[in-house]
This record gives sequence, structure tokens and C-alpha cells, in this order.
Amino acid sequence: MSARVRLLLAAVIVAVASLGGAAFVSRASADDTTVVSQSRTRLAGLDLRALTGESDASSGHLVSLAYDRVTSQYYKPFADQTLITGEHKALVAFLKSRKVSNPTLPSKLATGDRTQDLSILQSELVSAQHDYPKAATQDEYTQVAIAGMLNSLGDPYTIYMSKNEIRQLQEQLAGGNFGGIGVYIIQDPKTKAILVDPIEGNPAIKAGVKPGDIILAVDNNSTMGEKIETVEGQIRGPQGSVVRLRVKHRSPVSEQTVSVTRADIHVPSVRAKIEDNIDYVRLADFGETSADEVRAAMLEGKKHNVRGYILDLRNNGGGLLDAAVDISSLFIKQGTIVSTVDRAGRSEVKSASGATIGTMPLVLLVNQYTASASEITAGAVQDYHIGKLVGVKTFGKGVVQSLFNLPDKAALKITTARYLTPAGRDIHHKGIVPDVVVNQRPDILLDSPKDVQLAAAKSIITKESK
Repeated sequence: MSARVRLLLAAVIVAVASLGGAAFVSRASADDTTVVSQSRTRLAGLDLRALTGESDASSGHLVSLAYDRVTSQYYKPFADQTLITGEHKALVAFLKSRKVSNPTLPSKLATGDRTQDLSILQSELVSAQHDYPKAATQDEYTQVAIAGMLNSLGDPYTIYMSKNEIRQLQEQLAGGNFGGIGVYIIQDPKTKAILVDPIEGNPAIKAGVKPGDIILAVDNNSTMGEKIETVEGQIRGPQGSVVRLRVKHRSPVSEQTVSVTRADIHVPSVRAKIEDNIDYVRLADFGETSADEVRAAMLEGKKHNVRGYILDLRNNGGGLLDAAVDISSLFIKQGTIVSTVDRAGRSEVKSASGATIGTMPLVLLVNQYTASASEITAGAVQDYHIGKLVGVKTFGKGVVQSLFNLPDKAALKITTARYLTPAGRDIHHKGIVPDVVVNQRPDILLDSPKDVQLAAAKSIITKESK
């Protein structure tokens, strides 16, 4: 595995994020933060757990496994009726979508007994399969039932992953002839619109895609209501092939269809430069070698006796938990960096490694797409008061997911824990408010003359270094 290739396998081990969120489109991807890239996913805290060689892929057994996993592993309690109602509503809605008028399925109340409640879930599925056999296959019914159970929790990160989605993940892990266009893609948490941040020097920006553009359609397929994973899959493809994007520009407001030729995209995790005697380090993700790269970039600044350091975490959707701890340890000498708390209240603490390098004054740049592992580092720096955060409130994803493989080659992704900052702050759905709030339009290219957030960071360092 290339050091520059952040394969999902690595991020799947420990992951937090998804911005509903930031994604780098390069080769392939299958997570929810999402990098449509050769391999870079923005999760930090995701566990990969396979079931122990089970081969029973019958509908009843799959529902049983899903019920067992979600009731025992989901990070917070929920009502016994939740999964039963979720399955029922999903099956009824699915039948209506298959032109079944007024479908009738037994609607039962939970008993609070695990065995009986599981039996209710299984019987509901059997009823749908038996009463409406022509509407769908057994596999389709099973997928709908399990998806309905998980969706009933109201957690966008707890989802059913189909065989096809897992196949895409396996393709990414194995490599393959996939191309991308060189953009970060972001799903607005409120409007669900798909926005792009093109990466300098890559096919998308050369073809006319602008920062902050909204992707309205990919090859005439509307993105309205689509998950970010679906849009990723549409954008990726063989190198040399062409993808047509219908985009909406923000300034001036206009629509345009752009044809982009896919290519093999290689983007470094760290971009660094010394400017105005300030060491500026922009981190794209928290990958396997990111900590070493950040360390090297900041040690270079020390060689030149710079007057301060800027770590740019804007549009950084996360990465490996260990990378977040290691990068935070460059600034924090000792103490807790982050802790996770599971359903039972058990806490696991990740502490500083003692590898500080002395980078003062320090400013971290953050925005609404700073998430997951990025928020771990930002939260730790803020809690220990060793640097200032500049920008706007971060995304607010402070939970961890675990991936459970199923015997039919599908999988369950379940939120199993939450993160706390060193001061015990739960930032989920809250985000982190920077020390200095500086608003900036999302279509402004980072590290450009119009980047007022970067200008503010430089100003702070100039004042503190006098």
C-alpha cells in the first residue's frame, strides 16, 4: 500500500466523521465523509468487525443479526418499539413504491422481551414476502426491512450497506482502474445539496468547476435527494473517461454543464510553505503518514526561525484517530487528547505521546466542514489553550461507527460510541466555536488573496510574536 494512498481499510479501523461530508474524488470510495478517491476516507474512529465465519444468509437470520447488533452495540438506549415501527413503515412505503395499493401488514407492539420482539420483526418480513411475492425478491425485502430498522434510530451514520456498496469498498481496497476529477465533495447538512471544492491543478478546476459550486446532476442524473455515496459512485470511473456535471455557480449565479475527463489523482496530505515568516501547513486529511508530514513541515519552519505556525484544517473531514492523537501531541506535551464513551458508559482515553516540538504561537484554521479527527485536534488545542482557533464553527461529528459484515456480503454501520474533548465536551451536533470567529463565503479559494480567515490568522501571529 502506497504511503500516499489512504485506503479505506486504514480509515475503517478507527473513524469518526463524515461530514455528510467532505469527500475527495479521485478513485473510489465508500464511506460517508467521503473521499471519492483512490483510497482516502475521512473517517476517524470506524471499527471493522467481521462476524465469525457465519454463512447463514436467510432473511430471518439476517434480521436476527441486525437486531442483535443494533440493540447491543448502538451507543445509546432507544425504545423497544423503535425497530419494529421502523421496519413496518419501511416495508409499507416500499410496497407502495412498487405500485401496491393500500398494502396491509401486521402492525404489532413491542413486548420488551428480546426473543418475542425479534419474532415480531421476522414475522413482519415473512408477511411481506408471502403476501406480495411479485412485488420484490426476498433479498430486496430483507434489505428494506433491515434498512428500515436502522433508519428508525434517526442517526444518519447508522445505516445498512448493500452488497453493491460493500463491493465498491472491496474494489477500493483491492485497487483498480478508477479515475477521479480532483474535488472535495461536501453535502450541506441542511439543504442536502452536494457542493464541491476543486483542488488546484486537477481536471475539475481546469474544466471550469469553481469553489462552492453545487452539483445539480451527474451525467443527467439529478443529485436531488441522493446520498453523497451515490454521487461519489457516479463521479468516479475509468481514467480517461468523461463525466458531465451540471453545476450551479454561486457568483454570479448561473448554471453550466461541464465535461471533465477523469484522471489518476494524487494529492499530498500536507501542503506547506513559509510566507511572511510564518509556517503555513494545510492538512487535507488525517492519514497514515500525516503526523510525520506535519511534523516535518513544522520542523522546517523552526529551522527558518519563523515567528509562528498555522495549521489549516478547513474542509478536512477527518481520518485516522491515531493520526489525530499524534498530530495533537506535536503541540500538547501531556494529558488526554480524546476519550470515547460507549453505550455502557465505559471510557477509553487516548493520551499525548510526549512528542511535542514547540510551535508557538499557533493558530488552527477551521470551518463548517472541519469534522471528526480534525475536531479532535481542534478541541484538544482549544481545551489546553495552546493555540487559537480561527474561522467558523466546526461541523460537529463526535461519534464513532463500527462496521459489521453480514453473511450475505452486506454490512451494518452502527454508531457505537461518542467522543469527548480533553475538557469533557461532547461536540456532537454542536461543533466547536473558534476563539476568533471570521466568516467567509464558501466559494473563496483557500490560501488565496481573498482568504480573510487566513489573513486573520496571520494577523494574530504577527501580534503575538512581537
